[in-house]
Order: sequence, then structure tokens, then C-alpha cells
Amino acid sequence: MKKVLCLLLVLPLFCIAQTSKEQEERDAIAQVLATQQTAWNNFNIELFMETYWKSEELTFYGSAGVVKGWQKTLERYKKSYPTQEHFGHLEFVTNDISKINDDAYTVMGEYHLTRPVGDTQGIFMLVLKKIDGAWKIIADTSCKVE
Repeated sequence: MKKVLCLLLVLPLFCIAQTSKEQEERDAIAQVLATQQTAWNNFNIELFMETYWKSEELTFYGSAGVVKGWQKTLERYKKSYPTQEHFGHLEFVTNDISKINDDAYTVMGEYHLTRPVGDTQGIFMLVLKKIDGAWKIIADTSCKVE
């Protein structure tokens, strides 16, 4: 009986610790998006790209097709957004951050880009993985929505 009572007292503490850890992870992932938004709005593609996994395995799915690799993703951004007028002002809306496993999450949301060359908006789904202690985007699916 004492073992059962002890278990009933300890189990909720374990659940609270797990929930707290997951919330810390979600907050860290939200900070990745905040870093991206700030970098974008400061026309700083280098800082923006630091949030991505610097690997040939990085995958970007967009309206122009699939791009593999960090360098090719950077080149795609530079081609699609060649000037500060093309960058404009970015706002993210995060709709969901869901745990996949101990070191990976998905993020689903919306982007709203206000710019002199024409506003645009769309949706995205990111896969982030903890790599060397930092959350990095390993896959990005973004598409424009009219």
C-alpha cells in the first residue's frame, strides 16, 4: 500500500517535469521563429539562414519546387528576394508547435509579408530538430495563399 501511495505522489511530479521541459522546448522553438522574423525585417539573410541546419540534407519545399541543401536554399532566397523592397516586413503567426519525438518538433503557421513590390501571404510547416544543443530547421514547406 505504501508503494502505491508513493507512486501516486511521485507520478504527478514526473508529469509536471515533462510538461515543463516540453514548454521550455516550445519556447526555444518560438525563439527560432522570432530570430527569423527579426533577421528578415532587418534585411539580414545571413542571420535568417543561421536558423536552418547547415547540411546538404536540409530540404525546402516551395512553390518553385524542392531545394536540397543549405547553400542552395540560401541561393533560392537571394534569387527570390533580391532587394530590401522584396524582403519587406515579415510577420509570423504560429498556429501549432507539436512534439514528434525527444529531439524533433513540427511548427505550423502563417506568414504575412508587407512590401513595396506587392504583399504576399501563405502558410508553412517546419520540422525542427535539436542539433548540437540548438534547434535547427531541417525541413521547410512554405506556400503562398491568395
